[in-house]
Amino acid sequence: MSRLTTGYVIGLVGVIIWSTTGILIGYLLTTYALPALLLAFWRNLFACVALLPALTLIRRRLPRIERRQVRFYAVYGLLLALFNSVWTISVQANGAAVATVLGYSSAGFTAVFAWWLFGEQLRLPKIMAVTLSLIGCVMVANAYDPAMWNINPVGIVTGLGTGVLFAFYNLMGKSAAQRGLDTWNSLLCSFAFATLFTFVFNLLPGTSTGLVPDLPLDGWLILILLSFGPTVLGFGLYTASMRYLSASTASLLATLEPAFTAVEAYLWLGERLSIVQIIGSLVILAGVVLVRLEKEPETPKASSPV
Repeated sequence: MSRLTTGYVIGLVGVIIWSTTGILIGYLLTTYALPALLLAFWRNLFACVALLPALTLIRRRLPRIERRQVRFYAVYGLLLALFNSVWTISVQANGAAVATVLGYSSAGFTAVFAWWLFGEQLRLPKIMAVTLSLIGCVMVANAYDPAMWNINPVGIVTGLGTGVLFAFYNLMGKSAAQRGLDTWNSLLCSFAFATLFTFVFNLLPGTSTGLVPDLPLDGWLILILLSFGPTVLGFGLYTASMRYLSASTASLLATLEPAFTAVEAYLWLGERLSIVQIIGSLVILAGVVLVRLEKEPETPKASSPV
């Protein structure tokens, strides 16, 4: 196969695996009544269990964190912990398909936050993307209906919150790249700190009944599959596809995730989107495409960590 075809195949397989995240979370929440914050803790922990030996074997040394990087990785991990926790609650309140679509509103929010924090230009396509993301979120979350604010306020708030938190998490990834930090080491460190923070979340009053869930063997296997599969392997294949594809092309491939998740949620969880929600999903994805297609000026790579 040509390099381009290889990149598309690797990226597409990665996105398909990645798209099962909400499905597996939804299944664990509904079948075993697993508390959302407890699920987020064990997902982060198992992701570290998968990443640490893999990186150690590949690089033949233990990953390290320099003292001056601890504060950065702590903030990185805190954002990941908040995102994983809020998104898990969103899956519980909204369903896998709706929660996944709402998470993609992050593209519009990222454009605004990058303009605010990094001084990136906010041109017309990005302004349109932000507008489309907000309109789409309202449609998908049914937030236009006043009754929904009484029936499912948690779903609306957490759905919008995932987009905002994922936008900040994306900006931390951008900052890590500017500092010259290794992608996989950053992923491991962020999950390690996220594990620590979600551990603390589960100790707060009224959160969960204990740190070890009462799951049967098949429940534990699905939880491990969630962490090793979409969380690590899906992201790993998606990242590997960038060796053959441009970042913008790979990002456009990632926009197929909500479509895959919607089909999987229909087949495995019996979830169905209304016509308004389908239109809202398309509006959000149109905003994502606008952001991805806009050509950004080339920025020189830093020769040393900032």
